[in-house]
Amino acid sequence: MNKPVLEFNKVTFNYRQNQDPILDRIDLHIQEGELVSIIGPSGSGKSTIFRLITGLEQPSEGDILVNGENSINRLGTVGYMPQQDLLMPWRTVLENAVLPLEIKGMKKEEAKVRVKELLEDFGLKGQENALPSNLSGGMRQRVSFLRTILSGSNILLLDEPFSALDAITRLSMQEWLIQQWIKWKKTILFITHDVDEALFLSDRIFVLQQKPITIIQEVTIPLGRPRTIRDISNPEIVSLKEQLIDQLRTKVSI
Repeated sequence: MNKPVLEFNKVTFNYRQNQDPILDRIDLHIQEGELVSIIGPSGSGKSTIFRLITGLEQPSEGDILVNGENSINRLGTVGYMPQQDLLMPWRTVLENAVLPLEIKGMKKEEAKVRVKELLEDFGLKGQENALPSNLSGGMRQRVSFLRTILSGSNILLLDEPFSALDAITRLSMQEWLIQQWIKWKKTILFITHDVDEALFLSDRIFVLQQKPITIIQEVTIPLGRPRTIRDISNPEIVSLKEQLIDQLRTKVSI
């Protein structure tokens, strides 16, 4: 059985003292090599969980373990890919991609050699000298994901990375992400508002209710791997999708 690489043990969090907690003594465990999605209404605490994992916030109570270690200083221990690609507009694809290696202290020329070896796998061969403004949305996200991979962490947090893409590009990026996940053998925690996306990508889905979150519902996806987008038309998956949508709908205040 794979070992847990990310654990929340009785974690409580609020942004200000004397304020109702957003998370209230929650437990969460993710195993090595899993791809887990988080879904929930806007404002339900999805991004708060990411901020706690990355170390940008600290729990009011409880423990957060990354790779078995309970450390207050978690900054830099996980790879993070935000919704916006945050590419530096004045840097080329190659110069953007080498940034995490430069931050680690690798010599610039050595970093460029390392990145050039990966460009073809990431669909970026021939684009190394292009500026972000000349790239499609899908290519920009590939650069962003390459940068996240080069952080060196075994845990990657992806915060709605495909939400700004058109439907066809988004589907292509989902299929591409699964290929990269299998190849790199990373553990991925993926925030999305798209139930189809969560069902297609995930081993498990964490469903967040409205605050305060006292328990995280876990849904195991009854699909094997490899899988294709057609698999989410399976009657069992369609039924599960309807259940999830109905459940999320009841939690949204209009």
